Amino acid sequence: MLSSCYHADLAGVLAGHTKLPFTLSTTQSVKGVVCLRARGGCGRWRAENLVYLHGWAATARPFFVSRPRTELTQAQQQLESALERLIDPICRAHAVELVDVRYLREPGGAVIRVIIDRDVPGVDVGSGVSLEDCTAVSRDVSTALDVHEDVLPSGAYRLEVSSPGLERPLVKLSDFERFSGREVKVRTRTAIERQRRFRGKLLGVVDHSIQLDQDGKVLKIPHEDIAQANLVYRFSN
Repeated sequence: MLSSCYHADLAGVLAGHTKLPFTLSTTQSVKGVVCLRARGGCGRWRAENLVYLHGWAATARPFFVSRPRTELTQAQQQLESALERLIDPICRAHAVELVDVRYLREPGGAVIRVIIDRDVPGVDVGSGVSLEDCTAVSRDVSTALDVHEDVLPSGAYRLEVSSPGLERPLVKLSDFERFSGREVKVRTRTAIERQRRFRGKLLGVVDHSIQLDQDGKVLKIPHEDIAQANLVYRFSN
């Protein structure tokens, strides 16, 4: 359990002065908040149990991006659907979009990982979300989980609410429609033409499948077969 609330920024992380219980990425612009909670322990949401993140960090994996997922069990699908139904109205009330919600079992315990976004014309993906947005959503989601305790399995969990970063995950069909024309990387659950990892220009959505131009070859990938998909961000020189 964290004993104090602190703000983690680029300078502190790179200088080694800020110690974090998770890793961030050089390819992500990070805004987020993490609340550590234990049922029967810390109880309700507390500001002193929050870690605030903003800026860039130097290690390999963004804390808010899920590991590649294997086929979900029916129980996990039902749990994440229940969480989405609970969290989506909260995000709408704060004028942000719920990009994704995951319930994961990790070595340190259970994690509820929530990614939010706000589309601002002319602004990089994820930059429309502020730390205040993440904090407000985290607070209200935490309160809702207290009220609806039957949604989650018993035990401690960690709630993470963040912006999507520049390599935004694409989850819903509407995501793939919105970002048509952008470069994306996709991993499928099953092999398509002896390949499971793809990278190319997203052409759009046709009949619940996405169309991807990979080196001049147009591929059709069923949405239900996509295990993970992200935008590709290229730094300007």
